[in-house]
Amino acid sequence: MNPAITTTAFALLLGATAPAQERPPRGRELQQLVERCLTLDDRTAAGHAEREAILARVATVPPLRPRDLDKWRKKIIKLWDKGPKLQKSGDNLFFADDRGRYVVAGETRKPRGLCIAMHGGGRGSGDAGPTAASYGRAGAEHDLLVIAPEVLQRTERGWTDSGSEEFVLDLVDAALRTWEIDADKVFFVGHSMGGYGSWLLGAHHADRVAAIAPSAGAPTPIRERPGGPIVDLIEGVIPSLRSVYVSIYQSTDDPRVPPAPNQFAAKALDSARQRWGGFGHDYWEVDDRGHGAPPGGHAAHLARIAERSREATPQRIVWQPVLDWKRQFYWLYWQQPVANAIVQADRDGNAVTITCESPCEGLWVLVDERTFDLDEEITVTVNGTETFRGKLTAGLETLLRTSTHPDPKLQYTARAPAFEQKDG
Repeated sequence: MNPAITTTAFALLLGATAPAQERPPRGRELQQLVERCLTLDDRTAAGHAEREAILARVATVPPLRPRDLDKWRKKIIKLWDKGPKLQKSGDNLFFADDRGRYVVAGETRKPRGLCIAMHGGGRGSGDAGPTAASYGRAGAEHDLLVIAPEVLQRTERGWTDSGSEEFVLDLVDAALRTWEIDADKVFFVGHSMGGYGSWLLGAHHADRVAAIAPSAGAPTPIRERPGGPIVDLIEGVIPSLRSVYVSIYQSTDDPRVPPAPNQFAAKALDSARQRWGGFGHDYWEVDDRGHGAPPGGHAAHLARIAERSREATPQRIVWQPVLDWKRQFYWLYWQQPVANAIVQADRDGNAVTITCESPCEGLWVLVDERTFDLDEEITVTVNGTETFRGKLTAGLETLLRTSTHPDPKLQYTARAPAFEQKDG
C-alpha cells in the first residue's frame, strides 16, 4: 500500500498533537493514523516502534459501538485491498529493486485455495521454475492457485534466511488481495529444502495455514553428537502445529535426505497428540523413490491435504515462538515473545487457562464475539494465578493491532492481560 503520509509528515503530525494527548484523535487525524499504521512493516524495529506510537494514540479513542466497529472493520479491509497485488500469470519480480522472484501456476482464474510451493536447493542453488511447473500441474488438478517463490539468498536454509520467510508471507497477503481466495485454504508445500521450508514456515505461522505437505525434506534434527542418534528437532516446529494437518512424504532410500529426521518428526507428532490432542497427520513412506517425487507425483501428495481447512479460532493453542516479530498467534498476542517457551492456552466458555514455561509479561488474550460472550465476565488464569476478571468492550486499538495482514479471521476487537499489571 502506498503510504498516505510520509514518515516525516507523520512525525510532524504526532508532534503537532503531542501537547493534546488527552484529546482522542478523530476525523481526518484518526483516518491518517489508521492509514499510516497499515503501511508499516511491524517486523522491523523502526516499523514496530512507529506502529506502537500510533497505537498508543488510537488507544485513547473511546470504546466502539457495534455499528462503528462494523464500519472500521470494513474500512480497514478496504485499505488493505489497496496494498500490493500479484501478476496473475507467469514469471515475475515482487520488489521494485528486481528481487523476489515468484512464478504463478495452477488454477489462476477461480482458485479455491492457495498453495505456496517452495523449491529445493542449497548453498548456491535453487530455482522456482521447475517447482512451479511440477506443483502447478498438481495444483490445477485440485483447483489450487500455486505461487512458487524463489529464496532471496541461496543458502542451505534459504527459506528462513535473508528475509525469505517474510517474503513468503508477503506473497500470501498479496495473493489474498489479488484473487478471491478463502484465507482458510492456504497450504505450504515443498520438496527437499522446500520440504524443510514448509515444515518451519508452516509451524512459525500455523495460524495462517490449513495444512502442510513436506516432501523429501525434514525439520533440522538435533543429535546427541555429530553423526549420533537424533534426540530432538529444531525448536518452534512440532508444538506449534497442533491445529495444522501435516502430510509427510519420505522414501527410505533417499540419498540426500535420509528418512531418520522425518521418521523422528512423525513420532514427535504422535507424542504431541498424546500430550495436547490435535496434531492430525499422516506419514507416507515408500522404499524405492530415491530423492524423487512421491508415487503419483505431487498431485497425489496434495490430494492428502487439499480438502483441509484452517481452524482460525481453536479451543486450545500450543505455541513455541521463535521469531521476535511473530507477536500474534491465533487469539494470543505477545508483545515480546520469549523464544522457545511453550505456551498452552485453553478456552472453556468465558474462562481462559494458560500455562507457560516463562514469565508472561506482555501476553494478551484476544477477544471478540466469535470466541467469548462479551456480555459476561471473562477470566484469565496463568500458571494458577488469576490475571484478569471483568467485562471487555470493543476498541479500535486492538482491531488495528490485529490487522497486520488482510486476513479478517485473525482480527480481534478487545484483549485481556495474561500477566499481572502493575498499578499506574
